Amino acid sequence: MLSTRSTEIVRATLPAVGGAIGEITPLFYDKLFTDRPDLLRDLFNRGNQANGTQRQALAGAIAAFATALVEHPEVRPDAMLSRIAHKHASLGITPAQYPLVQRHLFAAIAEVLGDAVTPEVAAAWDEVYWLMANALIAIEARLHEEAGAPDGDTLAPYRVVGRLRETAEVTTFLVRPLDGRPLPASRPGQYVSVQVELPDGARQIRQYSLSGHPDDALQFSVKRLAGDPDGEVSHHLHERLGVGDTLLVSAPFGDVVLAGGDAPVLLASAGIGCTPMIGMLSHLAATGATRRVIAVHADRSESTHAFRTDLRQLTGKLPDAVAHVWYEEPEAGHPADRTGRADLAAIDIPAGTTAYLCGPLPFLRSVRTQLLAAGVAAADIHYEVFGPDLWLGEGA
Repeated sequence: MLSTRSTEIVRATLPAVGGAIGEITPLFYDKLFTDRPDLLRDLFNRGNQANGTQRQALAGAIAAFATALVEHPEVRPDAMLSRIAHKHASLGITPAQYPLVQRHLFAAIAEVLGDAVTPEVAAAWDEVYWLMANALIAIEARLHEEAGAPDGDTLAPYRVVGRLRETAEVTTFLVRPLDGRPLPASRPGQYVSVQVELPDGARQIRQYSLSGHPDDALQFSVKRLAGDPDGEVSHHLHERLGVGDTLLVSAPFGDVVLAGGDAPVLLASAGIGCTPMIGMLSHLAATGATRRVIAVHADRSESTHAFRTDLRQLTGKLPDAVAHVWYEEPEAGHPADRTGRADLAAIDIPAGTTAYLCGPLPFLRSVRTQLLAAGVAAADIHYEVFGPDLWLGEGA
């Protein structure tokens, strides 16, 4: 891991670098996109760049990795690396892009910190960067090999064979490989990258969870997002993509996947976070699982709750499953104790439960806190977020 001398330097300079990371990352992206505008046009999410979440995520990941190296030098933070590597693999990130990032990132660090970046400091942080980068490169190479795309390009043309309206804001798409090849293997909880060409010529990529496991298609669901450019891809898919149209879809990726076995499982979601959970429930129902299954969902109202009927039907097919649903704006007749935000206090959560969470960060924090209080081990609580993972830097 990190050399002894570099560990001392990084530990001493981590407060300064961490304190300035909010200045460093915007400058880094400005430099990167000035040099390579094609990356903003065709790879990076323009919405996340505009609202700053991607910059926050990068800052959090760098700080978290450096902190882990100096505080626990004997342990590599594989959970964080796996999360990033799966995302990179789905986007087709290649080893050749890492030196480009290093050059502009270190130029930004030097510009912000000035004379504090001595040659020794620069060398120590360069060691941090390449420890992280080389670990990611190795994991991503393995993921690409497993996906049958050692060159890193897993995007392939698919044809839309089905389109289903779940709610006014959510649409499900079913797609098949255009060339008739077999569907790629997937695990419940994973996502695919979808690339579309927008009216301005940009080829933007987004990730969408597999929301079911039909035998002859990949199924993903898209919530129409407000704002511009935040929702430019979701609007394009809702308004322009119909049955018979084609788009580029990646192999499935994602490290938050349903574990096998007979241990109890709790699936907690809010809003469009229901998509990977419905995928997991579909798998459990299709495989005749007999394990205890607790599904928890929170939404604004019944009309905005995508897969509401599926949730009821799938839990009904399982011999030991129950669903608990909360609405902020319930219709008449909805239980009063299921109004507002999800409250797990009254739910009997068996010992040995493994929990999977997906939704906005406030929901994830709240449910994780409640699960820990209920005795669920921290190591058994897994989460997925949509967009940049801002929780990585918080030590979740």
